[in-house]
Amino acid sequence: MARLIAVVGPTAAGKSRLALQLAQRLGGEIVSADALQAYRGFDIGTAKPSTGERDAVAHHLVDVLEPHEKYSAGEFARRAGVAIEAIQGAGRQAIVAGGSGLYLRALLEGISPLPRGDEAVRGELDRRLESEGLAALRRELEERDPTTAARLDPGDRQRTLRALEVAVATGRPLSSWIAERPFGVQPLPAVKLGLTLPRPLLYDRIEARIGQMIGAGWVDEVSRLLNTGLDPSLPAFQAIGYSEIARYLRGHGTLEEALSATSLATRRYAKRQLTWFRRDREIHWISPREGRGALTEALELLQRHQR
Repeated sequence: MARLIAVVGPTAAGKSRLALQLAQRLGGEIVSADALQAYRGFDIGTAKPSTGERDAVAHHLVDVLEPHEKYSAGEFARRAGVAIEAIQGAGRQAIVAGGSGLYLRALLEGISPLPRGDEAVRGELDRRLESEGLAALRRELEERDPTTAARLDPGDRQRTLRALEVAVATGRPLSSWIAERPFGVQPLPAVKLGLTLPRPLLYDRIEARIGQMIGAGWVDEVSRLLNTGLDPSLPAFQAIGYSEIARYLRGHGTLEEALSATSLATRRYAKRQLTWFRRDREIHWISPREGRGALTEALELLQRHQR
């Protein structure tokens, strides 16, 4: 059995499929490193593993949170560590798969604790979000902490508010805390496999997957979530596409506009993921080509790594 395997890469590159194939071949279980598959009810737009896939291979950290609960890199690392220990303790192969680079880094390298939340400051920021809108808070973050603002998606409410909370409560930007309290405090050895595709092909896959999600009932899923009384500002709605479709359902723009915005946001996210993972020199990159699938390359890499 290999040590911990991590399957990483941009969205739509085929990470989930490769992780499932590896788990079936190696007798393993999968730990999801997707920040949004953890939320119950948010299934189609997060490309959550199907019931059949979960019946075939055990998946951990899927459907473990309610939509209002917050998820952080530190909390993920804690939960994932418990799951990995249990999997390995049972003599099974643990495979971590996902595209949340910060979460994976927190798990594999360890991260020192950051300042705890300040309820009073967060409450005021929540009120300002309601009255001023996210764009105003985003501009303030760009002034207070341009480094953090540059790595966050402009529509990421949860992380924008957290970064501002740290800056206001401590008088120091989040980026300076991270620089002072670096990763690498408790490394977890792993073989890292990265999936990559030529940019045009990746973007084609993104477009195709959005179409498949719509065909699978994504709009109806968002409608059902809203009809249960869920607020689109909740952490779970940070999943790309959910807030865009929610705006459409509430009478803002057309479905075509919502899907166009979703496509653009997904491509930008994939680009940021690639930028993040390309900095990691420990990743063994796999680029499937005609007549040679990702599984074959992955198994050969793992075999060489064990020699």
